Amino acid sequence: MIQTVTDKSEYPFEWLDLLDPNDEELKSITEKYDLHESSIKDWLQTDHLPKYEDVGSYTFIIFRIHAECVSAEADTVTELTDKVAIFMNAQTVVTLHKKPWSGPESIKDKQITQHECKNTHHLVNEIVKSCLATFDGPSAKLTRDIEYYEENMFLKNRKASLLEGLYYLRRKVEVTRRIIMLSHDIIEKMDAPNHSNTFTRDTRDLYVRLSNIYDTLFENMNQLVMIYFSISSQRTNEIVRVLTVFSVFFMPLTFIVGIYGMNFDYMPELRLRLGYPGVMIVMGAITLGIYVWFKRRGWL
Repeated sequence: MIQTVTDKSEYPFEWLDLLDPNDEELKSITEKYDLHESSIKDWLQTDHLPKYEDVGSYTFIIFRIHAECVSAEADTVTELTDKVAIFMNAQTVVTLHKKPWSGPESIKDKQITQHECKNTHHLVNEIVKSCLATFDGPSAKLTRDIEYYEENMFLKNRKASLLEGLYYLRRKVEVTRRIIMLSHDIIEKMDAPNHSNTFTRDTRDLYVRLSNIYDTLFENMNQLVMIYFSISSQRTNEIVRVLTVFSVFFMPLTFIVGIYGMNFDYMPELRLRLGYPGVMIVMGAITLGIYVWFKRRGWL
């Protein structure tokens, strides 16, 4: 579907927005604006990463926005983000995206009409800024998720699904952080010295803020995973320690029972009338002695 967001009768540039164009629509746009075959090929590649490229008569940008609906187990570029392709020259901007995106309406209402975009570079800067803003909300949700896992790890009993949830959460942070890092070249070109202004600097500030947020989230996730394994190891060691203590109590008792369980005719104290209660008393004394010794050493 082709939508004319702005036209030259009202604004100094034309902006066409294409939502999941079919072959015929894509062919007409390609021929009308002389788009290179390699650019169309990049656009058709679903998992293409962000890029900025000068292609003779126009500038080609691929930017990825955060998907609106993300499943709990989403951990790939295509599951977490959607792609927006931007073709820009001095008179025209063409945007293509596979899924619905509220950017064009929002940019027209809040930026073009109110701030009077004077050229296509200013318009594309607003488009990039709008794309970046889609990562703002998910960063807050990721922060809440991390706090939830921290609370469950330190204050509550571990659940079987906790490690699985940590894995997917770490993957989300890692993939999103990588997408933002790869968008650095686009931000640098948009805020180049010959194009720098208040609006491009706002876009750069937003990029820097999001980059720092996701760097912090990534570091927190790595620490959280390490803490999880440390706590698991500590609890395993605690269980092993308890089992070891119990085995120490039973080792001398098992030794005594093993000796007097041997089938020999001539064994000392074998015919004593008080032999059985005597052995039980000795075994009780040994157990009590081990307990006192462990207590004094601070092992219990």
